[in-house]
Amino acid sequence: MKRRTEPDPGATQALLERWHAQWPAALACWSRFTRLHPPRIYTSTTETQWAGLHGSFAMIRLADQGVVVDLQAVHALGLDDYAVEILAHEIGHHVLAPGTASMHLRMLARVRRVLGPLAEAAPLVANLYTDLCINDRLQRQCGLRMDEVYRVLGRDGKSAAAGALWALYLRIYEQLWQLAPRSLGGAACAEAAEADAWLGARTIRVYADEPLTGVRRFAALVLPYLPGKQGLARIPRWQDTRTAAAGCAPGGLHVLEEDEDDEASAEDAGNALHPAWDVRVTGDAVPAAVLGQGGGRGGGSACGQAREPFEYGEILRLGGSTLSPREAAMRYYRERALPYLVPFPKRPQQKAPEPQFEGYAPWSLGDPLEDIDWARSLAYCPQPVPGLTLLRRVHGEDASGAAAPLPIDLDLYVDSSGSMPDPQQATSQMALAGAIVALSALRSGAAVQATLWSGKREVLATPGFTRDADQVLRVLTGYFGGATCFPIHRLRATYAAGARPRPTHILMISDDGITTMFDEDERGESGWTIAARALAAGAAGGTMALNLASGWDEADSPWYGELAAILGRARREQGWDIHAVPDLDGLVAFAHAFSHRLYARHAGGAR
Repeated sequence: MKRRTEPDPGATQALLERWHAQWPAALACWSRFTRLHPPRIYTSTTETQWAGLHGSFAMIRLADQGVVVDLQAVHALGLDDYAVEILAHEIGHHVLAPGTASMHLRMLARVRRVLGPLAEAAPLVANLYTDLCINDRLQRQCGLRMDEVYRVLGRDGKSAAAGALWALYLRIYEQLWQLAPRSLGGAACAEAAEADAWLGARTIRVYADEPLTGVRRFAALVLPYLPGKQGLARIPRWQDTRTAAAGCAPGGLHVLEEDEDDEASAEDAGNALHPAWDVRVTGDAVPAAVLGQGGGRGGGSACGQAREPFEYGEILRLGGSTLSPREAAMRYYRERALPYLVPFPKRPQQKAPEPQFEGYAPWSLGDPLEDIDWARSLAYCPQPVPGLTLLRRVHGEDASGAAAPLPIDLDLYVDSSGSMPDPQQATSQMALAGAIVALSALRSGAAVQATLWSGKREVLATPGFTRDADQVLRVLTGYFGGATCFPIHRLRATYAAGARPRPTHILMISDDGITTMFDEDERGESGWTIAARALAAGAAGGTMALNLASGWDEADSPWYGELAAILGRARREQGWDIHAVPDLDGLVAFAHAFSHRLYARHAGGAR
């Protein structure tokens, strides 16, 4: 049996030093002023996995702009002599494409919409596109041997697992660099694939400075060549940006941008989705018959709209994020709420108390010796007698700074019954309104207790009043979807001890199910009594924001007759401030107005 030879430690160390020495040359291909850390080059694949490298022999980490290289995999693939090429390629992901975590995730958002059922391939497609842009520049402008790198990669036979996709990908390089067909080792392309390779090369050149547009064209081009879901798992070592955005969650990702639409505008043929119909790529006018096949958006624009929480979480996951769906939803609602929050507090700085002279008092034994005012004492009597003629100065303190206003705490109850959507899947206006009010309260210095409810035993709440925004958002992004029964016991327990240390406002966000709050609890005590006791202990009033049709409290409205009787009594006898919101979207406007009315004065009075 043939023994496996172990790697020579001396040769491995020499290779490591040689790769580190090539870093300045790789930087010079872009700019020697590029602000990148020296590369993390590991001699063991196990070590690189701890560094976050999976599915490739090198990668860029956009969270800390660090390049990671698996030297063991490099050696196994026969790439020892291509240090400058590989390092310069990874630097290109920082300088050229995608550049930042935000750009990377925005590219993924566009690609997954183009791919549809094959959205799992979005990281692969985006990676192939950015690699083409980077390698074309390094080959043509820097004179690096990127073509040789791909010839070496094709020797291990693993690239054949990608089949037609690998053949098309290599043929695009051959078109870009004017190489003979199959000179990079790919399989022969059919006539249709040959045309697609030309379109791919043109797309790379035309949209070299417009990656968000170019990646959509490229995704539409390679879509027919993608293997099935099982085939995606066998893709070889191409994905050096597969987990590049791990640990990143840039702001603004919740916004659905206009050019993410899958269809093109009929008025602008240059925005056609497939490069075959793009006049900038082909130079030909798009036939009118093509534009008439439903290519227009119907006059609508997605600009400014928000994507759904599920899609938001999927984009983060495809970018390498390890956040759970709940954690992704928490980030989503925090981002959606930010534009509606009260300004940060701008309170005047309180000055340190200054001593103020108030007069004289007898100095007695035991008092500090330095407190004696000898000049005043001897002037008063030449014979110093402790406790009689010895005097000391007495000072008081003047607190010159104005005391900060006392913020009003918030006791928030949000309905999560079956009539409400799951906040982790679709946008919940209930959860968003709760996030706006709760985060505004926390920003003003208040504490918040959040309770999510559906039935008596379907309750999720923060551990009392808290200043931790994550605890509040974790509650608001939960979901029950059951029957409707207000948890009277929670309201009773919160105010069982009587008045709270600080004034507390009680806010209910629900629909007509809020009337269950006035039923009897499990002890047989009336909900009316418990609600009145809570309002008295909170001492800051109570508000109900209810998803009800307008006119619910009108006498000639039989549909809401019983409801009007209950809520009318709550308003009349207990002072509840009741707001009917016919459209759930109106809850956001209510939350914005409510938080500014209750908390903006604690944020410097800004409106």
